[in-house]
Amino acid sequence: MATRILPAVGDADAVRSVTTLLSQLPDAEPVAPVADSTQLVDTLARLAAESVDELPEVVIVHERIGPVPALELIREVALRFPAVGVILVTSDPGPGLFQAAMDYGARGLVALPLGYEELASRVQAVAQWSAGVRRHLGSGGDVFTGAGGTVVTVSGAKGGVGTTLTAIQLALAAQASGHATALLDMDLQAGDVASFLDVQFRRSVADLAAITDLSPRVLADAVFRHDSGLALLLAPGEGERGEEVTDRAARQIIGALRRRYEVVVVDCGAQLGGAGAAAVEMADTALLVTTPDVVAVRGAKRAVRMWDRLQIRKAEETTVVVNRHTRGTEIQPPLIQRITGTALAATAVPANFKELQSAVDAGRVHELDARSTVKQALWALAGELGLVTAPAEPRKGHGRLRGDRGAASLRRRRDGAG
Repeated sequence: MATRILPAVGDADAVRSVTTLLSQLPDAEPVAPVADSTQLVDTLARLAAESVDELPEVVIVHERIGPVPALELIREVALRFPAVGVILVTSDPGPGLFQAAMDYGARGLVALPLGYEELASRVQAVAQWSAGVRRHLGSGGDVFTGAGGTVVTVSGAKGGVGTTLTAIQLALAAQASGHATALLDMDLQAGDVASFLDVQFRRSVADLAAITDLSPRVLADAVFRHDSGLALLLAPGEGERGEEVTDRAARQIIGALRRRYEVVVVDCGAQLGGAGAAAVEMADTALLVTTPDVVAVRGAKRAVRMWDRLQIRKAEETTVVVNRHTRGTEIQPPLIQRITGTALAATAVPANFKELQSAVDAGRVHELDARSTVKQALWALAGELGLVTAPAEPRKGHGRLRGDRGAASLRRRRDGAG
């Protein structure tokens, strides 16, 4: 049986070298190379959504792949697609890098310049390992086989535009629809999810930052199960501890949540740090919340441009949500879309703080009246994003996703919602 090999190589000369050698390997079936980390993950996710058997047995990652660093990319592939064996191609095959690559989930390392014998040996060994994993997956065990749950990040154009309320209501809508849902507070210095939901907690996302192997038990110990059914992973109560959550830690934590929950909503706040940037980059859907005023719209434009400069996310892959919208405001959603160059959510959230004030002050926004126009708009937004697969009615308890069609819809959102 032919071994399917997917090269992830950004440099044109390296692409030619790798593909030429791969074409000479016995029983090898090289597929079209991908040029960056985003394209690799998207390609694997699309194939995994069809079947684990559609995934290539071997992925070759070049050390200069971008924008996600090679080791971080290897970790994400290993977490999300455990049936795929990854080989790192590097010019520095020393013991330090070898150990690091193994820790991140690589199955082999090959030195540059590439040699036929070494590459053939590594590919054969990794392909055999992948085949063994797939036989195990076919036995019906509890090993995760899919591309993972949907990750939606919610960021603010500036402070006070309604980012946290939006994130909470999207998560509640997904939970009420039957999806196992986690809400991650990544506003590390000023997170308010706990205050909005009247939660007293001991553990936070900072407690997971230094852990290199996030087992389900370790993750469960840090997650707070809310009365609504939401799984909460909260920002640290001491803001200075937010510095402990690096971009590497954020990728690992979000990857672990993605494997365990069907929907992961991340409140990124209005300040961009390394952890928040990693979350936005990993997201299937990245929302940017703004209000229809000059200062907030300028903030939204500034954020979009910064994400683009840092190669975190392109403007057209970001969806702006307009909060506190009124018909009489001078700045309307289509104008905001033109200014920012982003996609625009069809659902605008009306300005009606009187509906919210008592629930916010009491820290009980999960008990917001179903007749609230703000809540109705935010739950409609959840439906627009594919987080609600049936008309969602607020209810207590924890449910499971009904049917495979909803899960497939979630995993296709990035192509449609930008």
